[in-house]
Amino acid sequence: MPLRNRAALITGGSRGIGKGIAQGLAQEGVRIAISYRANKTAAQNTLRTLQAQGAECFAVEADATDPEKVQFLIDAVLERFGRLDILVNNVGEFNWKLVADTSADEWQKVIASNLYSVFHTSKAALPAMRRQHWGRIINLGAVGAERAFGQGTISAYAAAKAAVVSFSRSLAIEEAKAGITVNVINPSNIDERELTADEARRIRDARSPMGRPPSSEDVTAAVKFFASDTADYITGQVINVTGGWML
Repeated sequence: MPLRNRAALITGGSRGIGKGIAQGLAQEGVRIAISYRANKTAAQNTLRTLQAQGAECFAVEADATDPEKVQFLIDAVLERFGRLDILVNNVGEFNWKLVADTSADEWQKVIASNLYSVFHTSKAALPAMRRQHWGRIINLGAVGAERAFGQGTISAYAAAKAAVVSFSRSLAIEEAKAGITVNVINPSNIDERELTADEARRIRDARSPMGRPPSSEDVTAAVKFFASDTADYITGQVINVTGGWML
């Protein structure tokens, strides 16, 4: 278990993809910190799941769009674990609206959640990762983000995710000599029922060339790869976990 005793922070790790990533890393012996913004009950449920796996874990309430709260979050991880090896930026709000119907506040909220959160958490994590000369920053994008895709009714989300890819590649260049890699995973739509991979294989999804929906386990496999020493020379890259959708 080469990741054993590494320390990971998953933002928005109380449910959905974030919860699945936390579970998957915990299976590898990684110590887990999750952040949540408001749903304390979901965070506590996730901690119970992780503890049942034997994981050392804790949760911190923190708004990832607020730099002061992000610094408090990073400090809490360092105080608890003494290090931060893996940062998974999973937070990201979504809405369905035409540009003509989107208010300035709604635009700002989606951009802040999906893009500013990545900047704030990554910047706050850098000093600890630099001291270790080892770090993995893994950002969650969206299918097609590396091509700056366009799709009606999700303009703010699409713009933010495309920017996440560009930001990640820029940061990868800046931090390569510090032993820090920065990569992006673009998942397609994950079923909110938090399906396992086996459960997803039993469901038909006509949008996917592979004929089934994705699961958080599929995304977690890519996270584990980027977090591993196997990917030590891979940075600034994008993996699409989409089953061939939108190729």
